[in-house]
Amino acid sequence: MTQDENVALETHRFVVGDEQTGLRIDKALAALSPDFSRSRLQGLIQGGAMQLNGLPCSDTSRKVAKGHVIELTIPPLESAEPSGENIPLDIVYEDEHLLVINKHTGLVVHPGAGNNSGTLVNALLYHCGDELSGIGGVMRPGIVHRLDKETTGLMVVAKHDKAHQGLSAQLEDRSLSRVYEALVLKVPTPPKGTIDMAIGRDKRNRLRMAVKPKGGKDARTHYLVKQTYKDALALVECKLESGRTHQIRVHMQAIKHPLIGDPLYGPQDTAVRGMLKRAGYEPELAEKLLNFPRQALHARAISFIHPISEKTLSFEASRPGDFSKLLKLL
Repeated sequence: MTQDENVALETHRFVVGDEQTGLRIDKALAALSPDFSRSRLQGLIQGGAMQLNGLPCSDTSRKVAKGHVIELTIPPLESAEPSGENIPLDIVYEDEHLLVINKHTGLVVHPGAGNNSGTLVNALLYHCGDELSGIGGVMRPGIVHRLDKETTGLMVVAKHDKAHQGLSAQLEDRSLSRVYEALVLKVPTPPKGTIDMAIGRDKRNRLRMAVKPKGGKDARTHYLVKQTYKDALALVECKLESGRTHQIRVHMQAIKHPLIGDPLYGPQDTAVRGMLKRAGYEPELAEKLLNFPRQALHARAISFIHPISEKTLSFEASRPGDFSKLLKLL
């Protein structure tokens, strides 16, 4: 039995007028249908839910003209609430108020487009049941801060709203301390410094963030070179004062020291091969570095004041096996 036999799909029909002529189709629809946000409309268009003059159209930037007929078919709503899944967690600390986990690579933090299951939230719902704080909403219960999918290391999760509020306040006033390790191209000079550059969404690629002198959000990263590998690479410790999306990855790329393995901001293959060759490394090492499947970034340490007991808690997590093996090769 098909979906259409079970669920009556909702279809909306619009005719483009003078005011919408020349607009992108997503903007025109947003004006014609104020009940839907533009981001929701873009998702529907890209998902094949729209027809323009009787023909399928998934191009959100398509310009429209007066008299064009747009038909939008709204698919049935899916449950917004994720369910618990028995996904193993590396729990470093837990009490009735919060838990600290050591996230493994490949684990998405919360459900989203293309990741409706298999996330940290699904694992937490299974482990904690209904204990998780609801402040983050049904898609992000208990989540105080996040790590990118391929970044490993420590995260703190709140079990109830009071703990969530206390931890979020520390994140806001920057008293919640997070220390990362990253393997970067070349050796930063000076070996210790602060990167103070605002960050915002990259207009040319919505998957990326970028340094934005105007219109970005304040972002500050303190770095310290911990180990050098001739002049080719460096192991850098990074401390966040703010917590913007992709902050360390964007900041290190901005000062010309991108992270090894980073698919969005990483160095070009020729740059890696050239640096290693000049430093006297064997060509095989360059290939292993270039084949490292993720950004070489690990959240090594976290420290915060317990929101209930008010005791200072500090935790460290060893580098995961793939990161350690990469450093041993050097």
